[in-house]
Amino acid sequence: MFPAIDLERYPLHRPDSPACTALVARCKADLAQDGMFNLEGFMLPDAIAETVAFAAPRLNAEHAFTHARRHNIYFRPVPELPAGHPALAEVETRNFTLCADQCAGTPVDAIYSWRPLADFLARTMDHQALYPMPDPLARFNVMGYPDGWGLNWHFDRSQFTTTLLLQAPLAGGDFVYRSDLRTQDDPNYDGVAALLRGKDEKVRSFKAEAGTLNVFKGRNTAHRVTPVEGEVPRIIAVFTYYDRPGVTFTREERIGFYGRAE
Repeated sequence: MFPAIDLERYPLHRPDSPACTALVARCKADLAQDGMFNLEGFMLPDAIAETVAFAAPRLNAEHAFTHARRHNIYFRPVPELPAGHPALAEVETRNFTLCADQCAGTPVDAIYSWRPLADFLARTMDHQALYPMPDPLARFNVMGYPDGWGLNWHFDRSQFTTTLLLQAPLAGGDFVYRSDLRTQDDPNYDGVAALLRGKDEKVRSFKAEAGTLNVFKGRNTAHRVTPVEGEVPRIIAVFTYYDRPGVTFTREERIGFYGRAE
């Protein structure tokens, strides 16, 4: 039995079992309706405690990268838009980030690298296969948000995003999202501008408990995490998979997100 995941509740190691088949169907239905699915209690308490004990003392300016910058929702320039376009309004993000090479041997490393998880996610997304990144920094990250810090509006680079909440804050730290704000063929800049002005009525939010695996369509779903309130930081692992092998971040992306290229 895999020691970090509740496999009685989520039998990913038995993909052809009726229980796993039903789980995949439920996740697909949630994705179709809400643009995401949640697996509460996915990570076992002992594994959570071990990971938090490892990560919490390192999520500070001495050991982790302090990701603090103003950015637009795309985290990059958009040449087709004029300067000052409301879809390019800048927001501010602040968190501490531990890269994958700093978390080797931890339970989150084992979970990310466990092949049945990638296979399960591929089934929920109707992909033939999904592949972990070979990127030593970006394959997965553990992020910390102390009091007053949050992750602001953005789209993800990958088609979908997988997160595993390790520690919930006392208050704040809500996950806020707007599913399917854009498509591959329609960037919907007017809709993005309305979202940033607080004028989108389809914005939703939720608060997860530690151990919850959350999967959502990050490439076309705008999302943010509200600022944390209180002395307990929000700690979360972010897993990145792609539908083709060998994907890595560029040198510029690594420096922008992690402060180093290798």
